[in-house]
Amino acid sequence: MTIEPHVVFGPGVTVEEGAVHPLVFPISKARMCVKARGVGPFARLRPGADLGPDVHIGNFVEVKAAVVEAGAKANHLAYIGDARVGAGANVGAGTIVCNYDGVAKHHTDIGKGAFIGSNSALVAPVTIGDGAYVATGSVITDNVPADALAIARGRQVIKEKPGLALAPSRRQQARKRTRRAAEKI
Repeated sequence: MTIEPHVVFGPGVTVEEGAVHPLVFPISKARMCVKARGVGPFARLRPGADLGPDVHIGNFVEVKAAVVEAGAKANHLAYIGDARVGAGANVGAGTIVCNYDGVAKHHTDIGKGAFIGSNSALVAPVTIGDGAYVATGSVITDNVPADALAIARGRQVIKEKPGLALAPSRRQQARKRTRRAAEKI
């Protein structure tokens, strides 16, 4: 096994027999059980992270109090907290498990072979069934049955009005100019 420079192992870390390079890349903070083949770089494994065999936790992925089962992937830019990610599931880039409601932590369950599209938010408590597909950019607030497609995003609306797309400060300046011009009349 190879451990790259700048890796931090906190108390209670177990690196299982058979873990294969690249197990941990620089700046990763492994804190719990690691059996995965690919972690990092810049991954953060917080307390309660339990990674199964052949799991891929990629760049800038944070895992906390979560079980990630065999062959599951979260390759980059994701947060997985208070969750289970089933075997062979894929968590797309920019996906967030929204586990805290301001008072309590809630659990998210992602089924075996599920696919979570990039830039999705899973608002816990929620269950994504085995083989389910969450469309890119969705905000999931209700359970998704096994083998179902979930699409949860607002409809695109285009409003064509002069000045509407201006930044707020430029809009204010335009209003002041209009007011000054009206005062001169």
